[in-house]
Amino acid sequence: MAFRVMRRIQSLALTGQRLGSLHGAACLSQLSTQRCEPVCLSCLWTGSRRCTVRQGCRRLPYSCSRMSLTTIVRDPLNFSPGSVWVHRDATHTFQLSLLDRPAASDERAFEERLRGCTASKQVLRLLRSADAMSDTMAAAALHRVADLEQAVSGLKDPGVLDKDIIKAVCFQLEHDSTRLTDAGLVSALLACTRLYVDPWSTLMVRLVSESQERLDRGHMTLGNLCILAEALLALEGPGCGMLQQVMEQVQACEPREWSLQELTRVYGMLQAGVGEDGRYQDLLNSMNTHAVSVTSRLDPTSVSSVLNALVILNQTQAMPLVISLSKQAVRHVPHFSDDELTLVLGALMHFGHSDQYFVEAMERHVPKVAFTTHPETVTKVMQYLGRRNILSPPVFDAVAESFVYRADDYSTSQIARQIMPFGKLGYLPPNAGEVFRKVEIILHTRFSQFQPRTLLNLLHSCTLVERFPVNFVAKVFSPYFLQQLQAKGTGIDKIILAQLTQLYMTVKLECPFYEGPSLLPKYRVKSFLGPGRSLETPVDEHLYNFVKTGLVDLLGARAYFASRVLTPYCYTLDVEIKLDEEGYVLPASHVDDVYRRIALCIDGPKRFSVNTRQLLGKESIKQRHLRLLGYEVVQIPFYEFEKLQSQAETVEYLHKKIFPHSYRLSW
Repeated sequence: MAFRVMRRIQSLALTGQRLGSLHGAACLSQLSTQRCEPVCLSCLWTGSRRCTVRQGCRRLPYSCSRMSLTTIVRDPLNFSPGSVWVHRDATHTFQLSLLDRPAASDERAFEERLRGCTASKQVLRLLRSADAMSDTMAAAALHRVADLEQAVSGLKDPGVLDKDIIKAVCFQLEHDSTRLTDAGLVSALLACTRLYVDPWSTLMVRLVSESQERLDRGHMTLGNLCILAEALLALEGPGCGMLQQVMEQVQACEPREWSLQELTRVYGMLQAGVGEDGRYQDLLNSMNTHAVSVTSRLDPTSVSSVLNALVILNQTQAMPLVISLSKQAVRHVPHFSDDELTLVLGALMHFGHSDQYFVEAMERHVPKVAFTTHPETVTKVMQYLGRRNILSPPVFDAVAESFVYRADDYSTSQIARQIMPFGKLGYLPPNAGEVFRKVEIILHTRFSQFQPRTLLNLLHSCTLVERFPVNFVAKVFSPYFLQQLQAKGTGIDKIILAQLTQLYMTVKLECPFYEGPSLLPKYRVKSFLGPGRSLETPVDEHLYNFVKTGLVDLLGARAYFASRVLTPYCYTLDVEIKLDEEGYVLPASHVDDVYRRIALCIDGPKRFSVNTRQLLGKESIKQRHLRLLGYEVVQIPFYEFEKLQSQAETVEYLHKKIFPHSYRLSW
């Protein structure tokens, strides 16, 4: 302990030397920056990996020495405040009720009123009107200001921190730092980091040093340790020595001894950045194992927050927990907030999990709220169903109805993501005419606002359900647009080229009246089938082998049909059979006197939606185009083939499918 005190005194003397010549935050620009180039002033003074003044700024690692906030003790000297607040300029009188705390009911009522505030001015008015206020209430008010004012690069209105009542609250927290409760102390510290307070202001220094002393005593609750960890992470990043001390105390207790609230809080802390890069994976493994046994007791907020933590921490090995949380989510679908449901859907997409009962719950819930729920939540619902190839007419129809009335308020990304699942699943809602007229109006008025790839995805999805964007194809095939599609230094992705090629083929085959520019040959692909994401689904090998055996018996020899034939039109045929003018089957190698071509589409389960017998959009357009190109398309769906019990039945089935009007010979 004596060594620690001496170390802090030495650090304090060094801090005095550094800060003694400063007269406010403006002097920071005069500091020497030898051997390092900080991105911003705040990053110069902290070890934070994420800037506390400009959220999201990530500076380069420093090779120079820097101060650590964890080495500062409560300061008897008079530091020059370097923050945006000069607390002693406050003219409003504010007093915390530390000895005679307000009743618990009064605190709950205050928190309810805080949640009802929709602007910072309302929070300030509430603070002024409060007769008595505890430290936790004051910290909650600062958190609410942060909720309302936080933006991507700082506060929307930094001037809110210059209000007398805010200065008075902060001065009181600074003055009474030793008398604050643990909960009030760590909550106030976290609130200050969210408001981007200068880490070297006297307020922050005293809150941090007091937290260090409380931490040394070892009596903080797990919940307060988690809040402190999030604050330290914002100040100094995951390498903070004080943060490591916090984590040692967190790991001292087994997860099975934690309450549900504590379990959720630790997940949130690790998600905030403490657990990034695989840190504390052993702790996470223990938590994941324990959480499986308690998911049935988690409320909607906890279910969504734990699922989101698993996504951010990339816990792909925790599928038993994901499945258990998914089952619990079924019960909570009507009770999730928009944000919570968005997180749950994002997690299920991330882990590639779908649940029939969850979909049924969504079918009961979404039609009731489609017109009122947040646009991003509606979009996530459609994304989830599209990603998992789930066709849900109740949900699709409800979203289609709401789209007609609400689309003007959607972002271009939300518009595209809501329409794309209709194309992918090959489904047209009852009001399809209204929906796609709305899409066309939006494209006319907001065409330039769409990102190039988003726009191409939208237009391509329309073609899958026979809605042809003829009025916009000329712009897509223009050299300027094609140049925008190119990723920096890598050219255009193959899937993008495939979409362009199929769009071009659609216009040529199904819109003969189109007279605009063509797609240049260098942008066309030769095959729609490829590894990974492609515009065709590979044939199901198991199903193909059964069909192949039956065809050999039906036609008499393997030479009379070809497999996996790449046509000049980019599509790959599962099986091709050639016939002459009299209807006789020709050898597959025959190229002359071919009068008819039969294309067998051996459609396995992956070519349909997972819950219906609806062919996917990309398979429907393939069969449609093959017919327009002169092929006789014969569909062999898996659900018909599975009913066949013998080889004789298989041969008879194939004969009726391929040659329905001819008599079968026995070989």
